[in-house]
Amino acid sequence: MSAIQLTNLTKTFGTKLAVDNLNFAVEEGSLIGLIGPNGAGKTTTIRMIMSIIFPDSGQISVLGKASAGESKDLIGYLPEERGVYKKMKVGAFLTYIARLKNVPESEVSRRVNGWLERVALADTAKKRCEELSKGMQQKVQFIASVIHQPRLVILDEPFSGLDPVNSRLLRSLVHDLHTQGTTIIFSTHQMSQAEALCDRIVMIHQGKKVLDDTPSRIRNQFDPRAVFIEPVDAIPEQALAALPGVDRVREVGGGFEVFAKDSEPASTMLARLAAAVPATRLEVVRPSLEDVFIDIVKGSASSDEELAELEALARGSRSDTSGD
Repeated sequence: MSAIQLTNLTKTFGTKLAVDNLNFAVEEGSLIGLIGPNGAGKTTTIRMIMSIIFPDSGQISVLGKASAGESKDLIGYLPEERGVYKKMKVGAFLTYIARLKNVPESEVSRRVNGWLERVALADTAKKRCEELSKGMQQKVQFIASVIHQPRLVILDEPFSGLDPVNSRLLRSLVHDLHTQGTTIIFSTHQMSQAEALCDRIVMIHQGKKVLDDTPSRIRNQFDPRAVFIEPVDAIPEQALAALPGVDRVREVGGGFEVFAKDSEPASTMLARLAAAVPATRLEVVRPSLEDVFIDIVKGSASSDEELAELEALARGSRSDTSGD
């Protein structure tokens, strides 16, 4: 059974086509990553699923209903725009949200205290939300989205702005909810988060669905274009980048991944590197989800600077987002 079904979904804002005839389903109990660069249409899609905005055409089904509003107590939603009631104390805010979501009164205190303990915020219950750091407030808002034990959780860029420790914590919480049978869909431009967590990836670019499959099958659809090299002696990245046929070089794991240009087979690059650079390890590597992402979107980049920006977003090395 599908928890979410999108059929021929289209949305425009003025002359901008934000979502273009989008079709996909989210099965009950699955964990889906909705990925794409900023401006791809991820947030617009999520807002339509949540009935915050409405499509120009197409159909949406959420938990068997025509509108998320008909199943609101069964849905948890973390919007892209973070926000808590800043003047309220943390414990009081979460208690208010729990009651708003019809959590049994006998359960409210236990759930509030249990979740605060779980995210290392037990000592903040009496503090005003505005006294917390941005990352702490984000964890409080995550609790607010799941405290009522929803069947369906929708998270819009949940890792944006989090440091590595809290990103790891959030990954663990999302994984735990998934193992308990919760259906989860989250949007992200950080490929590593999607690759680590998801059963399935839906990638949208310029409002269109361009990929829909498991992470491993997506990687296997694309021919290897990178060679990993661990040089015997130290060598600058620029020296590798200057070799014929090299598209880009990335430092990783004590060595480098050297990406061949589209016209250059990875096997040719392997032979060229073997002849040019003494190495303790040299092998063709399968593309990561990040590599697939970059290959798909780079054709729309208008400059080297914009391509570098997209690569940085895919790696999660930037925490700011411009929305879409």
